[in-house]
Amino acid sequence: MVTKELRNQRIVTLIIGLSLLMMAFAAFFATGVVNERLIVQGDPHTTYQHIVTSQVLFKIGIACWLVILITDIVVSWGFYIVLRPINKSLSLLGAWFRLLYTAILAIAILHLLMVLLLTSTEGLIGTEQTPLHTMFYLQTFDAVWNFGLIIFGIHLLIVGYIAFQSSVIPKIISILLLLASVGYIVIQLCITFFPEWDGFLSILEFIFILPMIAGELGFGLWLLFKGGKVFIRS
Repeated sequence: MVTKELRNQRIVTLIIGLSLLMMAFAAFFATGVVNERLIVQGDPHTTYQHIVTSQVLFKIGIACWLVILITDIVVSWGFYIVLRPINKSLSLLGAWFRLLYTAILAIAILHLLMVLLLTSTEGLIGTEQTPLHTMFYLQTFDAVWNFGLIIFGIHLLIVGYIAFQSSVIPKIISILLLLASVGYIVIQLCITFFPEWDGFLSILEFIFILPMIAGELGFGLWLLFKGGKVFIRS
C-alpha cells in the first residue's frame, strides 16, 4: 500500500514538471512570438491589420493561452498533492489562490475571443471603430491578466514558504520562489495602479526577472528529474 502511494507521488511530480514545461513554452509563444509580431502598442489600426492578416497565428496564440489555463489547473492540484505532507492547510490555501488566478485568466482570455470575433467578421461595426475596439479588448486582456498575476504572486509566496519548510526541497528553489512571488506582487501592483512609473518598473523587472523565470520553472524541473525520487527515499 505504501509502495503504491509513493509510486503515485512520483507520477504526480512528473505531471507537474511536464505541465510547467508545457506552460513555459506556451507562454513564451503567446507573449514572445504572437504579441511581438501582431500587437503594436499605441497603434490600433496597425494592430488590427496585423491580426486580420495573421488569423492563424492569432488563433494559435489563443490556443496557447488555453494550454496555460489547463496546465495551471493541473499544477494547482499537483502542488497541493506534493506539498500536503509538509503543510496541509497552507498547501490547500495555495491551491485555492492558484485556482482563483486561473479563473481570472479565463476571464481575460474571453477578451481575446472578442478580438478574434471583431477581426474575423467584416462589417460587424464601423470600420473606423473596429481597430479601436480591438485594441480596447487587447488592453483589457492585459489589465485583467496583470491583476490576476498579483493573486498568482500570493500563490507563489505560499508555495515558496512551504518549500522552505521542507527538508528535501533545495533551499535555493524555495528562495527563488519567494523572490519571484515578491516580484510578481510588486511589479503587477505598480503596473495596475501606477502605470506611469515606467522607470521604477524597469528597475523592478531587471531585479526580479531571474527569479520570476527560474523560480517555478526550476521547481518544476527539480520535480521532473529528481523530486519524486527524493520524496520516495524520504
